[in-house]
Amino acid sequence: MALPCVRLCSPYRITGLQVCGYATLSKASKPKEKTSSGPVFQYVGERKKPNHKVFVWGFSFTGALGIPSFVMPDSGRKKPRKYQLTPYRLETADQISSAACGYGFSLIASTTKDVTKLWGMGLNKDSQLGFQRTQHSRYQGYDYVLEPSPVALPLVEPVQTRVVQVSCGRAHSLVLTDQEGVFSMGNNSYGQCGRQIVEDEVYSGSHFIHKIGGFSSRVVQVACGQDHSLFLTESGKVYACGWGADGQTGLGHHRVSCSPVEVGGDLAGVEVQQISTYGDCSLAVSRDGQLYGWGNSEYLQLATVTEATQTNSPRHLPLKGCGKVVQAACGGTQVAIINERGEVFVWGFGILGKGPKLSESSTPEMIPSSLFGKSEFNPSVAVTKIRCGLNHFAAVTDRGELFVWGKNVRGCLGIGKKDDQYFPWRVTVPGQVVDVACGVDHMVALVKSLL
Repeated sequence: MALPCVRLCSPYRITGLQVCGYATLSKASKPKEKTSSGPVFQYVGERKKPNHKVFVWGFSFTGALGIPSFVMPDSGRKKPRKYQLTPYRLETADQISSAACGYGFSLIASTTKDVTKLWGMGLNKDSQLGFQRTQHSRYQGYDYVLEPSPVALPLVEPVQTRVVQVSCGRAHSLVLTDQEGVFSMGNNSYGQCGRQIVEDEVYSGSHFIHKIGGFSSRVVQVACGQDHSLFLTESGKVYACGWGADGQTGLGHHRVSCSPVEVGGDLAGVEVQQISTYGDCSLAVSRDGQLYGWGNSEYLQLATVTEATQTNSPRHLPLKGCGKVVQAACGGTQVAIINERGEVFVWGFGILGKGPKLSESSTPEMIPSSLFGKSEFNPSVAVTKIRCGLNHFAAVTDRGELFVWGKNVRGCLGIGKKDDQYFPWRVTVPGQVVDVACGVDHMVALVKSLL
């Protein structure tokens, strides 16, 4: 595979991060034997602090997994590894608290107060990972970043400011901080970075990272769609910018918006607690447990309120029999929600999780809780997080178990095979999954472990 401009550094050139081989148990966690009295097992103490780990899987050739040897094998491996079909440990010195997967690239962030707190890996042709300077020229940037590399944010107080959340779209990224607001980088052809569109702007090798303003109060969540962006403020208001051809900005028109504008429609006067988007459909969950949607509805995502294929203003989605909604996830063609009982409902088009016979639904379909581990022996199991990639779902339970289903594009499900998965399937990860990020063809999981 010819890579025109690739960043590949030794592990010791990256501040706070290094690339590892296969994950193994530490020596202290292995059984210890005494020759005289047989094996003696050493267990983890109650006061031992958990280790926070990062696992990656899926398509590797863009560099989005951050494992250089998969793309350019070292002396110990003869062939490149195009697909990583099971979770693979990515060594990180800092505790990673947020991760996001775009179209062939990933961002990971730590809440540390160190100067370096954000790293990028994968495709960078639009500088969606910031400017990654080559070793040969300070003016030339890398198009592919094969291992986690620091992204320098233009922070006024880099030590005091923490990165709270990251989000990735098709070719742009958003970074939310606690002290200094929201930063954007990457392709801005449709205003998705929240700044003025520059005609014929060259994004490759760009140094520009934009601080987005114009919000009535502090932003608490960001979400990247394919070519648009959503922002949620602490007062419960939603703002949007970017491409609006499918109505995905929810601003009442189908034009481009190059600066954040408050979203109205049925959201006027509503306090929102969570937003979600990934393709060209957008969702919002209100603090009283109601669901609102706008944008693309070609795949029946908004069919409960409209027969049109596009809706450019937020509509309240009446969901009968679902209960109070606490979280929603929106992919390319499919939608999922969790209610207050930890039950999962899905609709839209694609592999929805109830077998090969259900590929389309205009109304919510509940996935049996038994498929997430609920039984007479574990009656209290509940799903606490729901995530969507472009064509697949991921759910995390209150026990830290990860379940996936959907199109297994390039092995993105992490289930050890390339076959599509029609029912929720547990991913084997050593430890409790804290959160997970879904992309088009890869995933990143944040895991807590006592090993």
